[in-house]
Amino acid sequence: MASQVLVAANRGPLSYALGPDGALSARRGGGGLVSGLSAALAEQPGAVWICAALSEADREAVRRGVSEPGVRMLDIDPAVYDDAYNGIANSVLWFTHHHLYDIPREPVFDAEFRRRWESYVAYNGAFARALADEAARGARVLVQDYHLALVPGQLRELRPDLRIAHFTHTPWASPEFLRMLPDDIREQLLWGMLGADRLGFHTWAWAANFIGGAHLDSASGTAEPSYPRDGLAGVWQRRTLPDGGGSGPKRFTAVGHYPLGVDGEEIRALAHRPEVAERLAELRAELAGLRTIARVDRTELSKNIVRGLLAYRELLVSRPEWRGRVVHLASAYPSRQDLAVYREYTAAVAELADRINAEFGTPGWQPVVVSVKDDFTRSLAVYRLADVALVNPVRDGMNLVAKEIPVASDAGCVLVLSTGAGAYEELREDALTVNPYDVTETAEALHRALSMPDAERAERTKRLAAAATALPPARWFAAQLADLED
Repeated sequence: MASQVLVAANRGPLSYALGPDGALSARRGGGGLVSGLSAALAEQPGAVWICAALSEADREAVRRGVSEPGVRMLDIDPAVYDDAYNGIANSVLWFTHHHLYDIPREPVFDAEFRRRWESYVAYNGAFARALADEAARGARVLVQDYHLALVPGQLRELRPDLRIAHFTHTPWASPEFLRMLPDDIREQLLWGMLGADRLGFHTWAWAANFIGGAHLDSASGTAEPSYPRDGLAGVWQRRTLPDGGGSGPKRFTAVGHYPLGVDGEEIRALAHRPEVAERLAELRAELAGLRTIARVDRTELSKNIVRGLLAYRELLVSRPEWRGRVVHLASAYPSRQDLAVYREYTAAVAELADRINAEFGTPGWQPVVVSVKDDFTRSLAVYRLADVALVNPVRDGMNLVAKEIPVASDAGCVLVLSTGAGAYEELREDALTVNPYDVTETAEALHRALSMPDAERAERTKRLAAAATALPPARWFAAQLADLED
């Protein structure tokens, strides 16, 4: 039966495990976004989530025809998937949108890059064809993230009757960085996105970047930015007709921002489970009354963990009164270790933490405690315990941890937040904001945070929590679905 509401995302709401006896078992996916999308889709009868098979067990499930209601996994050739996911999405688009290139040496767009780009086109094409097959006439389709940036344009060609939205969970590159891409590749990327009726971003800054960079003028068509008027912004586009007989009609792609929040009830319920309370008691016993500065991040290049550690070191140098009185709980979970630059960054984080401990530590005090295990139970305990939360990315889509910590905090937590965080615009009034590159300013903000009176800290946390829960995942999804209907 064809579906009226469809979601497409690289990762799905479940994964499979293959037992010793060859039996397959399904496990629901975790995380706020998956939970929110799953809850929202549950309210849409017959909705379908299309995703990639990510493991050999997932691919085996597809080959056997095993499926869960409302989920369709795509068995994409592993080599094509690796080229598309690691070779393009995570090694090119991620670095472009986050402005992370080491410019004297990167990027390099050579024949190998173009071979991988063809895999990215094929990978997106598999999703577009699956959506075209599953969608009822006039259905609404919500495509997720930079992995699937070409899907709207490809799907528009297959099914012009559909209403298509795309949401980007990362920043969008500035026009200057976007122009680093080869002209033909940049044009394919933009025309892929402009196949959508609506494009969504976490912040207006990222939406404005897209509009500013979407001006094309080439043999295949034109696109003209349209800046906000009467609350509506977007891009007008006109493409050359396939028969070469002049230009086709203009289409308008609306561009907006939907600042994803967190589900307050869910976060609080998770944070007060018995296993979290047990871990919290262990941490309090270990810390013995020390003040706490917490960060919970993957060792992702954009998260700026190294400068955060340097700021903590400068705090101990410039404000020696905090020595022996504070500990930095740094949860730094390894990320994308199949890429050398990530392995090197993870090693640099560990090395700097060791240097700080060697320089300032005493037999009774370890200044930095690094946790490299992806342990959500421990993270929730840290959320409840922390006096200060450090969230200082150089450039990021949203940084939901900046929203989760105030919601879960027991006694109030001062948020030190960089201007590069997607959450900056929403939370800056009640956070202590810093330039992500300014280590000295960040160190001083940590001192102010540790010195803040309890009453002010609690009041700020209350306001941060209210802002953080303004658009939880289910409502975030519903808002885009409703706008697509309009």
